Amino acid sequence: MRILLVEDDPDMAQALCLALQKHGMLADSVATLALATAALRQDVHDLVLLDRQLPDGDGVQLISTARKIRSDMPVILLTARSALADRVGGLDLGADDYLVKPFAIEELLARLRAVSRRPARSSLPAAVVANVQFDFQTHEAFVDGEVLPLPRRQLLLLEALFLRHGRTVRREVIQEAIYDFNDEIQSNALDAHVSKLRRSLAEAGGRVDIHAIRGIGYMLKERLNG
Repeated sequence: MRILLVEDDPDMAQALCLALQKHGMLADSVATLALATAALRQDVHDLVLLDRQLPDGDGVQLISTARKIRSDMPVILLTARSALADRVGGLDLGADDYLVKPFAIEELLARLRAVSRRPARSSLPAAVVANVQFDFQTHEAFVDGEVLPLPRRQLLLLEALFLRHGRTVRREVIQEAIYDFNDEIQSNALDAHVSKLRRSLAEAGGRVDIHAIRGIGYMLKERLNG
């Protein structure tokens, strides 16, 4: 899962990003509505964690922008406003959930799981290529029905390929899917991740190939020769 965190407190933003990454999620942090809008337009995020009190306005202004980009984009408000009227108002304005600061990371993780399971997210539950399956709800990969444990970047890479299997996925699209905004990307880093993913799939008996389209990107296809 790739999360957009909109939080202007740098200490809280850093702590939340580290906690989310520790639990296998990719988190991009921005501090203003303007930067959040620009990030959402890249259409690479699965969920928004949104502070209400931002330097350039009330965070709820971002909800309509998020839903215009993707109608089922989950939004969880994070705020110090604990009054009932504030909570009800945030939900009425379109938020999926509301978490009052301070909160335990365990509660945030539980709410992330709950929001991700809701029916609006089920339009693309899973995809199968040969004997390899990717579950977009649980973000797990399977070979012959058995879970294939993969490091986070390999899992994000496989997800990006499965979303567009049978088509060429451009390098920049994959990079946006597996790296956050602050990562320094080495020139051959993506190729190294692809090589490791190929090896992981082969060792598990996956009957798929990741074809390199020179100078453009990669394509995931069923292996035709068994």
